[in-house]
Amino acid sequence: MKLAVVSAGLSVPSSTRLLADRLAAATVHGTPAEVEVVELRDLAVEIAHHFTNGFPGRALSTAIEAVTSADGLIVVTPVFSASYSGLFKSFFDVLDKDALAGKPVLIAATGGSSRHSLVMEHALRPLFAYLRAVVVPTAVYAASEDWGAEGLAERIDRAAGELAGLMTGAAAVRGGDVAVVDVKAAAVDTDTAAAIAPRSLKGAVASADRFTVVPFEQQLAALRP
Repeated sequence: MKLAVVSAGLSVPSSTRLLADRLAAATVHGTPAEVEVVELRDLAVEIAHHFTNGFPGRALSTAIEAVTSADGLIVVTPVFSASYSGLFKSFFDVLDKDALAGKPVLIAATGGSSRHSLVMEHALRPLFAYLRAVVVPTAVYAASEDWGAEGLAERIDRAAGELAGLMTGAAAVRGGDVAVVDVKAAAVDTDTAAAIAPRSLKGAVASADRFTVVPFEQQLAALRP
């Protein structure tokens, strides 16, 4: 599997990149994956040119391919003016509107104060919900005082575990793995089962007593183009 990491940090060294690296390491600990990091700082000029001429440069094209072909995505931005940075938003603006549909995404941000932590729910989560990505429940925000403090490591591990689980579920869908459960135990009839199954699994309902049930994360993953 492939894991893409998008870091919008501007400084060197960058706390944004540090958080991105820790999230990536925790994720691959849960599910083996090839990691590719996209540093938006290095793509700023090509992103601007893309807006004016409509064509991505070579480096930007490589970054777009890494993000769109990945099985999972980690995105980390510094907080600017109580929201994600303009560079961060610009990169996702140049992607095709369906590029992230059904893709598991872990959202994270860094900031100088814990007062900006609501950026996760007021800005980042709505952005990726609009792009129809599957955003993991746990978002990770790291303020300056969080580094080395109790709690950050636990949030990182929890969010990474959720992302690893979604990536594994998506891989299971592509591999054709399905789970079969008893209708009576699930309290769902065959019509309901057929309705919720992905298009690739329609017709997989076996009988009135047993049917194919696809886990929720796999149903979402099946929406990917």
